[in-house]
Amino acid sequence: MAFIRPFKPEDTENAKHICRATLPPTLAASPAAVRMAPYLWTLQFTHLCPQHCFVLDDGTGQAVGYVLGAPDVFAFAAAYPRYVDEVLLGTDQGREDVPVPEQLERLEGWFKEGGVVNPVALAQMAFNVRWLVLEGVVEGKRELVEGYRAMLHIDLLEGWQGKGWGRKMIERFVQGVKGSGMNYGRGIQLGVAGENTKVVPFYEKVGFRVYPGGEKEGNVWMVRDL
Repeated sequence: MAFIRPFKPEDTENAKHICRATLPPTLAASPAAVRMAPYLWTLQFTHLCPQHCFVLDDGTGQAVGYVLGAPDVFAFAAAYPRYVDEVLLGTDQGREDVPVPEQLERLEGWFKEGGVVNPVALAQMAFNVRWLVLEGVVEGKRELVEGYRAMLHIDLLEGWQGKGWGRKMIERFVQGVKGSGMNYGRGIQLGVAGENTKVVPFYEKVGFRVYPGGEKEGNVWMVRDL
């Protein structure tokens, strides 16, 4: 029987697979984006905040979904250099999957000519936590994260969606944030890709609401007050 449990280091490869298997179409169409995706949206949380990462175990020890994040994005950002040193630069796989950008002074555009995802921009974001979670590419992102300092990511493999697990996993994460003793501000924030807005009603059912500004970058920002 499936159940929710804390993330364990041996779940890492399954977590990478879950991240890659649930990418929006534009990212899924780019081999470079598929390769780098877990390093932008998964592994930094399991490495720096494992106590706030939970998986859905299918009952055999296999992780088929996860909810992960950080109770205080600014504390997370302060610790981020350790992730760069120990995972992006400190492992053979990290160095192979995420090439070190030539420069981190100016963030390149998300897309190249023809609407193809720009892998250089992805690598730059992986190496620069400011671009990844604090400032984004439009005005308003900084105000969002200063007000809602906790952040969350949740992904479930297709066969495990629509069964009530998402709600239970989010509540498990919320309990952890509330009991963390960290400064989570007004609550939790998350981002929804513009290609995946079908999930917005689900988040609204579990207590989130749309926060204005995300549409400027083609996404949806959502928050939940705690």
